[in-house]
Amino acid sequence: MKKNKKIIIGLVVLLALIILPMIPFLLIRGQYSFHDFWAMFFTKIFNWSAFIGAFLPIIKLIPKSLEMTVIAMILGLVLGLLLALVRINKIPILNQLRALFVSFIRGTPILVQLYLTYTGIPLILKAINMNYGTNYNVNTIPAMLFVIVAFALNEGAYNSETIRAAIQSVDKGQIEAAKSLGMTNFQVFMRVTLPEAATVATAPLGNALIGLLKSTSLAFVAGVVEMTAQAQIIGGSTFRLFETYLALAFVYWPICIVIEILIRLLESKLDVKMPGDKRKNRAQISLARNPFDQQ
Repeated sequence: MKKNKKIIIGLVVLLALIILPMIPFLLIRGQYSFHDFWAMFFTKIFNWSAFIGAFLPIIKLIPKSLEMTVIAMILGLVLGLLLALVRINKIPILNQLRALFVSFIRGTPILVQLYLTYTGIPLILKAINMNYGTNYNVNTIPAMLFVIVAFALNEGAYNSETIRAAIQSVDKGQIEAAKSLGMTNFQVFMRVTLPEAATVATAPLGNALIGLLKSTSLAFVAGVVEMTAQAQIIGGSTFRLFETYLALAFVYWPICIVIEILIRLLESKLDVKMPGDKRKNRAQISLARNPFDQQ
């Protein structure tokens, strides 16, 4: 499709989005015109002070949401890598246990997993106390720990498939070339497979990171007061739920945009440029020179 046609289609869609909300006012005559209706909405119905006042208390809890996201993502990446290696190498028993774990995590809602973690860990500690005579106190465990464990297990299951596909996308010729240079299997994995797999997996793992940040809004079920829980508290006290949740949305939105920009920068940094500036499969590199020579 030519560029001019794309521009025309874009303008038509934009005009349609502008005109469609006006149609009910043209077909059904009410007390207010289109302009007066929205002027009335934002002056008499929408509470600007509640909207603006909700930002600061929500923004103060951004570090807590990011802390849960980063820690859970790191643990999820480590667990995902281990699960991916188990599947690739098809280790008996472990591979069957991995398949069962991944199937369970992918087949149950994250909210249910949070409840299971929050209610299950205390039961396990109680059983340990009864069996070994210990005195572990569940009340001393931070509520954030339950959330991080649940999210880390969830991310590990999903990330394992992403990492497995990225590792298997690496060109076999590169691995054979590295082995011909006298590298051990561990050196081949660290110097060839892992860097190339990271290039392929960056985008999907970045999407998973953004999804994880938004999933932390469920942490309130374990008693963790993060951004969404704070918005619920504010909305319940002011009875201005729409304005409060709208403020919450405008806090999440720029954070996700920043993360997306950082992921793109990382992806471009990891991306391999081919000789002659010809773009090929990102999972391939040129072997015209030894890629392991020091720069």
